[in-house]
Amino acid sequence: MNTSSRLAPGIVSALAAAILFGASTPFAKVLIGHMAAVTLAGLLYLGAGAGLSGVWLWRRARDAETGLIERHDIPWLAAAIAVGGVLGPILLMFGLSRMPAANASLLLNLENVFTALIAWFVFHEHHDRRIVLGMVLIALAGALLTGQSYARLESILGPLAVMGACLCWAVDNNLTRRVSAGDPVLIAAIKGVAAGGVNTAVAVLLGERLPTPLTGAAAGVVGFLGYGVSLTLFVTALRHMGTARTGAYFSTAPFVGAVIALIGLHERAGVAFWVAAGFMAAGLWLHLSERHAHAHSHEALAHSHGHAHDIHHQHAHDSPWDGREPHVHYHVHDPLVHSHPHYPDIHHRHGH
Repeated sequence: MNTSSRLAPGIVSALAAAILFGASTPFAKVLIGHMAAVTLAGLLYLGAGAGLSGVWLWRRARDAETGLIERHDIPWLAAAIAVGGVLGPILLMFGLSRMPAANASLLLNLENVFTALIAWFVFHEHHDRRIVLGMVLIALAGALLTGQSYARLESILGPLAVMGACLCWAVDNNLTRRVSAGDPVLIAAIKGVAAGGVNTAVAVLLGERLPTPLTGAAAGVVGFLGYGVSLTLFVTALRHMGTARTGAYFSTAPFVGAVIALIGLHERAGVAFWVAAGFMAAGLWLHLSERHAHAHSHEALAHSHGHAHDIHHQHAHDSPWDGREPHVHYHVHDPLVHSHPHYPDIHHRHGH
């Protein structure tokens, strides 16, 4: 299987996740005018959790292949929910209530910079000069626009809150990578229900008023698409490409949100926007054109995830198998040494 075909599912998933999440920011800005920040954070995640729970149950009812969460993955998932599902959205809604949606959308680029730095220096994910340069160009794109936009802000509280949300989600992304072999729909559903339940309970304790049923339903739909489906696609991309590279592609999200906000507010995109878009395109090209291949060793590994019988999954089945691929079951990888183009996916987390 060639490099592009192996990586294509991860790229498509990451970009689709970016579009959905980026579009959710200006819509959340509209909703923040109808309810308090913590209430909105809760409803967004409840919408994501409820919708994806329904999808997961529907797949189970149709006897589709679905995975479960391994016991050793529970602490990682719980930590990701606490940091990214509870604290992050509250900070973002707080920030959105104190700054324009277009500015907030652009500042969200920091999430991807924080994500890459944590992946490289805390979790020691492989990176080379090409990947680092690509991330620098992507970061410059965000800095160019956000620096121009925030020169006119009267309060620093909004930007600081959004930056805090970015840091929370960066930690969340790296923690979620540890469980990315599991069913993405189930992972995102659990995060949505847990985070949404906690945030909504906090909103009630704070005495925030609940919105009208129609407004609440609108928040649920935005949450299902912008947080639930987006997170499912993001987890899928993590499985294929690792954290830093997924974050690089996901960095297109703020531009999606900014464009929607600019169109909705009938503003013009200045020269800085298009220069930044050029930096963004160059950074993404460096990531898209990466080719990484060398002789590497696979240690013995046992886990469960959706897979086809590729070069890393040459195993027999202990139970009857109907021949469908991809399929999900607990399987063992024997030690293996070989060379081929690869990325830091769930089977290539080795040192260099």
